[in-house]
Amino acid sequence: MSTGLARIAEIAAERPNEMFTSLAHHINVQFLRECHKEMSNQAAPGIDGVTKEEYEMNLDANLDDLVKRLKRGAYRPQPVRRTYIPKLGTNKVRPLGIPAYEDKLVQTALSKIVSAIYEADFLDFSYGFRPNRCIHDALRKLNYLIETRKVNYVVDADIKGFFDHVDHEWLMKFLSQRIVDPSIHRIIRRILKAGYMEAEELHESLEGTPQGGCISPVLANIYLHYVLDIWFEKAVKKACRGDAYIVRYADDFICCFQYEEDAMKFFRALPGRLGKFNLELSQEKSKVIGFGRFAAESAKKRGLSKPDTFDFLGFTHYCSQSRQGKFRVKRRTSRKKFKAALLRMKEWIQKHRTVPLQDLIREIGVKLQGYYRQCGVTDNFAMLAKYRHKTIELLFKWLNRRSQRRSWDWDKFRELVKTWNLPRPRIYVNIYERG
Repeated sequence: MSTGLARIAEIAAERPNEMFTSLAHHINVQFLRECHKEMSNQAAPGIDGVTKEEYEMNLDANLDDLVKRLKRGAYRPQPVRRTYIPKLGTNKVRPLGIPAYEDKLVQTALSKIVSAIYEADFLDFSYGFRPNRCIHDALRKLNYLIETRKVNYVVDADIKGFFDHVDHEWLMKFLSQRIVDPSIHRIIRRILKAGYMEAEELHESLEGTPQGGCISPVLANIYLHYVLDIWFEKAVKKACRGDAYIVRYADDFICCFQYEEDAMKFFRALPGRLGKFNLELSQEKSKVIGFGRFAAESAKKRGLSKPDTFDFLGFTHYCSQSRQGKFRVKRRTSRKKFKAALLRMKEWIQKHRTVPLQDLIREIGVKLQGYYRQCGVTDNFAMLAKYRHKTIELLFKWLNRRSQRRSWDWDKFRELVKTWNLPRPRIYVNIYERG
């Protein structure tokens, strides 16, 4: 963090009620040059077709011109270039927004400034898109709460199309709680209203955060900080008869309660709270379930073989026991995420099956290692092993389709696999290790 940002963060932490009136001057040539160094060289260009390499050819002049336009209020972000990518395993497509390179620089600079201020305000149970916090930290926290606190019920809630429905006026009001620099407000509002280009037609952005924009994650965190986090901390918890907790990662969150009446009361109030800020609860994906140390006993009384489960951050959480017979929360890769990861592997192998075998196997090893590091959490070893086995099956299928003649039978192929030394499953994340 630069000296200027460090000072902003220090003031924000020391003075919770401080309103920042002068921030735009921090977006200078030096700051933007630092942002430029962080940009990916492989990123696709926006509607102007300018890449990082092309922008860098005349970097000093480009940055100087950009800063001058920002200072005199002449900077206007270009519409985002919208394209579509297929949703794995379906016939549907997912929209993808690609901002112009210059707009990425401005958004990156803004996100650093805004984050420096709001990092002091964000509550401890918020984990998404924050420095030194990751998905595994959120999983650890949730595991700790359910296993050590008085948790008997879980509210698994889903906000329908959150990033597409952020209300611009409410967002600007939330930003005004800490930032009152009119120049910063003007730039952010223009970014929100820049629109998107699709099939050479300009579409307005009436709501939502910039698709593909570097600033979207921090704006989303600010929005939910006021809409959900503070409300839960100041109002919901105080109204509960028993204990109540929340763990949030971006727009995914799980709420834990001691008593069913508190959980149901929150669940009934949530749609109204979200609706006030132009958000909608997905009723078909949201539920209240019994979950905790007494869930198995409660399920048996209701004639069920086992307690309900819930998905959070790509893992299915379920009630179980330790070897000593004590209550444990365990998790495995969710069916949806496992299927999607396997489908990505299948498409990659299918596309690259003709490359030299040694190179292909080396890349497969890298991909397996990355999967283990992401999904290798406590109790998930069986799913890692299953992923490796399915990958080998895919290799067998597609390598045998390199030519019209079948190259291997299964027995010979298994002997060949032993020589490849593909990485074996390993648990990288101890869910009980306190960060």
